[in-house]
Amino acid sequence: MNRLSLRIYLAFVLALLLFFAMSSVLFWAFDDRDRHRGPMEGASRMAALLLPAAEAPPAELQAALERLAGAAEAGFAVFGADGQRLAEAGGFVPLPDLDEDDDHWVGGMRRGAGAVAIRLPDRRWLVVEVQRGPRDVSHLLALLGLFALALGIGAYPVARGITRRLERLSESVEALGAGDLGARAPVEGRDEVAHLATRFNETAERIEALVGSQQTLLASASHERRSPLARLRIAAEILSEGAELSPERLAELRAQLARDVAELDAGVEELLIVSRLDLVDATASHATVDMVALAAEEVARADGAAELQACDETPIPQVLGDARSLRHLLRNLIANAGRHAPGTPVEVQLRAAPEGPGVVLEVADRGPGIPPEDRERFFEAFTKGPAAQGGLGLGLAIVRQIARHHGGEVRALAREGGGTVLCVELPGMGCAGSGS
Repeated sequence: MNRLSLRIYLAFVLALLLFFAMSSVLFWAFDDRDRHRGPMEGASRMAALLLPAAEAPPAELQAALERLAGAAEAGFAVFGADGQRLAEAGGFVPLPDLDEDDDHWVGGMRRGAGAVAIRLPDRRWLVVEVQRGPRDVSHLLALLGLFALALGIGAYPVARGITRRLERLSESVEALGAGDLGARAPVEGRDEVAHLATRFNETAERIEALVGSQQTLLASASHERRSPLARLRIAAEILSEGAELSPERLAELRAQLARDVAELDAGVEELLIVSRLDLVDATASHATVDMVALAAEEVARADGAAELQACDETPIPQVLGDARSLRHLLRNLIANAGRHAPGTPVEVQLRAAPEGPGVVLEVADRGPGIPPEDRERFFEAFTKGPAAQGGLGLGLAIVRQIARHHGGEVRALAREGGGTVLCVELPGMGCAGSGS
């Protein structure tokens, strides 16, 4: 009884059997008399034609009733107009409660019995009572037995089919827990079990992608950090040996140390951002963000390396999101554009989306541009452009993650006259400064 399939099966069978039994009892109790009313009344009228006249001797009347009772397996009784019992056969038959104006009566006088009373032309009453015997009960029990057998045969595959899918889902869960990240549950049907299997598969895919991303991140970060760590180790050895260094060489060494420390710091920050985007709830810290104000702050922080282009007259919608993440998004875009086009200011522009409430953020440079076949690849983790120096190559990958966490997307487009435009589209809310 511990198997779920057996419990479902028995519950299903018992529920339907109970319904069938109650229906049968109610049908038998309320419908049986009406079902037999016509045949009983017709048979009683035929029996009345076989009775002797009122003037016949009582023995002749008794003999006639006994012949009828033996042939019909029912109780017969004849009563006088005054209600006196004149003769009976086939068992005791009570006199119904009859009205003076009645000429016939059909009903049941005792539990399990149906009766018909016919007034004879000579004012006597013939009462016929039919008992429902054991054969009626045995017939009902036989029907119940056949129904239970058919129900049992048909219900088991249904119950087993439900639990078999649950067992497969359980096996997939156990496999995933044991470390098989590729374990998936088969999705069969469109019911709750199928929905549960679909949700499990989606969760398993996210876990597999997250673990794979973390493994790739760890491997690539370890490889990328070897160069600055090696340079730091060499510089530390030079300084620890106390070698005589010229002021120029010492200044160069200190500058190299500062660059290596900054590169390590930037790499750690990128790793922290990626980890936070992978692990936190995408909407946990969302609030209303004024993208115009945020862009102005980041352009000012760039200290002349970026310019905020004038917005069109259409109000810029606000964005529901994480201000810290969106700030990293714009900062990475400006830094990426600056690396590809050093010496020329990066152009930042905001405008309202042409369709529906949304914000379009564009960061343009005058660099060599990105070939169309490589534009999608530049948003993959650990991919660096030819002009990139240092870092893990996570800048644009982080931009894409942040955009998608906010329900948006990022694309790389060719800029007219040369260069690249990185276009970020984000869903918007009310317009900045409009009070909505």
